[in-house]
Amino acid sequence: MALSSDHFSRRRFKRGLSLLALSFFLDGCQTLSFIAQEHQPLIVTTGKAENVESHDFALSQEQAVVGALATIESRDDDTLSDLARHFGLGFTDIAIANPQLDPWALNDNQTVLLPLQFILPEAPRNGIVLNLANMRMFYYPKNQRQVRTYPVGIGRDGWNTPLGATKIVAKRAKPAWTVPESIQREHEALGEPLPKVMPSGPDNPLGEYAMPLGFTGYLIHGTNKPYGIGMQVSHGCVQLYPEDVETLFEQVDVGTPVRIVHQPYLAAWDQDMLYLEAHQPLGKWAKQDKSLQKKVREKLEKLAAEKGASVDWLRVDTILSRADGIPTPVLQGGPDLAQLSAEAIRIAHPERLYGQPIPNELTEHDWSILTPTFDNEVEAEKLAAMLNHLGPQIPARKIEKDGAFQVVAGPFKNKKETNSVAKRIKSSFDLEVTPVKPKK
Repeated sequence: MALSSDHFSRRRFKRGLSLLALSFFLDGCQTLSFIAQEHQPLIVTTGKAENVESHDFALSQEQAVVGALATIESRDDDTLSDLARHFGLGFTDIAIANPQLDPWALNDNQTVLLPLQFILPEAPRNGIVLNLANMRMFYYPKNQRQVRTYPVGIGRDGWNTPLGATKIVAKRAKPAWTVPESIQREHEALGEPLPKVMPSGPDNPLGEYAMPLGFTGYLIHGTNKPYGIGMQVSHGCVQLYPEDVETLFEQVDVGTPVRIVHQPYLAAWDQDMLYLEAHQPLGKWAKQDKSLQKKVREKLEKLAAEKGASVDWLRVDTILSRADGIPTPVLQGGPDLAQLSAEAIRIAHPERLYGQPIPNELTEHDWSILTPTFDNEVEAEKLAAMLNHLGPQIPARKIEKDGAFQVVAGPFKNKKETNSVAKRIKSSFDLEVTPVKPKK
């Protein structure tokens, strides 16, 4: 049975993509295989940089803007999720900065903007500051003129991460997870019951490291579903990429202060230019948007007056409407987004993106799953990419036969696992698939 691309993309893929984000937390997960790679400082060769700093930034006393924009040319097996993780960004960071790109079906040599410039949140530069609005953590090491920043996953609507001041009260490596009754009930309703205590291991959503906060029941921790970072996917806890939480765990001490804020609109001077960074307020604060925008306009007016500068208010309107998280100049005659992108650091594509999932080899002697036929190659490519980034990963690849396209998933160990995965695909994408027996 052929599925039209319009029917699939408009109904099933929109539903599937939203469920994909939710599944990063709700499903059990195995850690995706990855090639270890350290982030290195900027090295420029033959007009392109080998890498760009994405986590650690030197910081002067008055400095409020850190980092720099960069661009990279994609390869056809990339996704925005893969590029985000490699360069220390969350999914939302990179998706809203590149609205013209399909997150799950990039082609060769498409220019991807890496929004690696940040306005620091308005909060004491002491310990950890978490800005929920841009889903980003800023850590200020004691007695160091430095800030370290990491993308995070936070509580979804109805399970919001709380605001306020607290501290890290403990540090636990390889933590067990005592499943709250509310989450047990939620999983039972989905037909996926959980044990009362989940031991450390690949199915544990806390990952390898956890740091409980003074807010009872809330933690900063890793994840076994790394492609949920930069989304609202948790039951209120703060999640980091596995490689980031390991680094933070080694850096911070018990007692480190933690301040959680929601600041969607940020303004600051950087050298001789005034910048505005805008994000959509999270759902809980959406009704405050007008007052939040009014407040940042007043701040821009005050900052500009201090140096006798003139704000381009039409540009401010555009930036607030665009809400793409990119610090953009707002003074009369300043560079616009197109110029900023053209002048961004150009990054050479690495041999392999950090953490990029690779499907295991599949043979005719393995259990597998076959989807219906797609008339549109891109839709098949998108489905395969989404399956590879689910938690747990469903290894999948696009295949072509007689001018039509399908997705084949596998290998799977046995009939039971194959049927379980088929059920997950049906639940997430409203798509009937066919289990395929191995050839003897």
